[in-house]
Amino acid sequence: MFSPLTPLDWKRRAVKYYPNKIAVIDGDKEFTYREFGKRADQLSAALLQAGIGQGDHVAVMLPNTHYMLECFYGICQLGAVMVPLNYRLSAGDLEYIIRHSDAKMLIVDEEFCPPIEQIVENLSLEEIIIVSVPGEKTSLKGIDYEDFLQHNLETVTLSEPDIDENQLLTLNYTSGTTSKPKGVMLTHRGNYLNAANFMYHLGVSYDDVYLHTLPMFHANGWGGVWALTAAGGTHVCLRKVDPPLILDLFEKKKITLLCGAPTVVNMLVNETKAKEIKMQTNPRMATAGAPPAAALIHKAQEILGLNMIHVYGLTETSPFILYCEWKKEFDGKTADEQAAIKARQGIELAFNGETKVVHQDGEEVAWNGEELGEIITRGNVVMSGYYKDPITTAAAIRDGWFHTGDLAVTHPDGFIEIRDRAKDLIISGGENISSTEVEGVLYKHPAVLETAVIAIPDEKWGEVAKAIIVLQPDSKVTEEEIIQFCRSELAHFKAPKAVEFVDALPKTATGKLQKFRLREMYWTGPKRVN
Repeated sequence: MFSPLTPLDWKRRAVKYYPNKIAVIDGDKEFTYREFGKRADQLSAALLQAGIGQGDHVAVMLPNTHYMLECFYGICQLGAVMVPLNYRLSAGDLEYIIRHSDAKMLIVDEEFCPPIEQIVENLSLEEIIIVSVPGEKTSLKGIDYEDFLQHNLETVTLSEPDIDENQLLTLNYTSGTTSKPKGVMLTHRGNYLNAANFMYHLGVSYDDVYLHTLPMFHANGWGGVWALTAAGGTHVCLRKVDPPLILDLFEKKKITLLCGAPTVVNMLVNETKAKEIKMQTNPRMATAGAPPAAALIHKAQEILGLNMIHVYGLTETSPFILYCEWKKEFDGKTADEQAAIKARQGIELAFNGETKVVHQDGEEVAWNGEELGEIITRGNVVMSGYYKDPITTAAAIRDGWFHTGDLAVTHPDGFIEIRDRAKDLIISGGENISSTEVEGVLYKHPAVLETAVIAIPDEKWGEVAKAIIVLQPDSKVTEEEIIQFCRSELAHFKAPKAVEFVDALPKTATGKLQKFRLREMYWTGPKRVN
């Protein structure tokens, strides 16, 4: 007997065993698993009557609402492919993605209609479905989502599609920071096994109340859109990252689990209310997207009582390929030592496949925490390729291994620790400087709220490190004081040679620092690869 691996089957299971359990909380709206399942089925029926079938692509541009969750199930259980869109992209990027993805239909939140209004004449969509938002008004011609759903399921036969586990489930586009966005082809099998990793390693259970702080469009919410349903947990939707609201939800909804980039962690620990809140659940929080500083993890655990879990991956790997496994032997270490361990990316997850750090010749680095190499991976969760881009696919997947572009070391216990992105490594006078290492030191300074360390051109050394810093409110510190602080913690050649104080750092929708935008300001003469 063979049954294809697909996370869609978990909705069937949840409806069967947990029909009256609250599945989704979205503001003042709540849906049981039976109600959520029916709405997803209504969406499927409506799509089917609109001509969407197996293999068709449907683009979706929605925030973290119950509508977005319904789309993951309602679209995909037809055997159609969901194309989640980053609603913070420019109109030009959105036009490129919608056209490149071959989307036949677009489901869009009314708040995010303005960029679509600019490009709609250039698109060849068969239909636009609009989720109405109070206070918003769009000139787009489309069908209201709730009206679209008003189909009698008894008159529509939702036959179970013949799904191949290796067929596309979602087509997720990268941010396109240095080139056109790339369409990452993620399969039913890859999403299933990634979500299994999410469940097992983040300890997801029936009693979990999960807050969707991470955008669902980003690698399918890291798999959380499937994993919580599989366990019968409760999804709590969050339209946008709002630290005071998040802290309120911690108390009112008794949140037990959430995910987010280190910048979101930083926002939470620096929120005024953070020191006043009385946590009842000590939520587990998975963080990834950029290497988190040990000092930041320490603050999150000390101030908010969050149990931080460091994970690592890429959109191209569904996304998890490493997690920082906690061992009982670590409990006896100091808080600082524990935070330093949790800042490591860690070891392979149970269901993803093989991951290692290698030299340019393909030989694995020594497990000594010193030899630097590139993280490569292969196995169950790696994408099947970039959509309509065999050349870029061949460059990324070589000899059966996906090359991440992240530079790391392997510690004697096998834990992998990223030292930098290849493009972010600073090479000054022939010496390698890890920007993340310098950032980790800067986060120890009480005046530093956020920081990014980049390479800037230098006549003598070729390039040197520069720290760009957002200060804590009402804090004052000089450039020289910052430099001397770093020199007291690091080898002198690693300390930044220049410091700039700014009001904000450029970030992606998921909270990743966009260092390439900072570098562009300094590399106008001599060129540096972003």
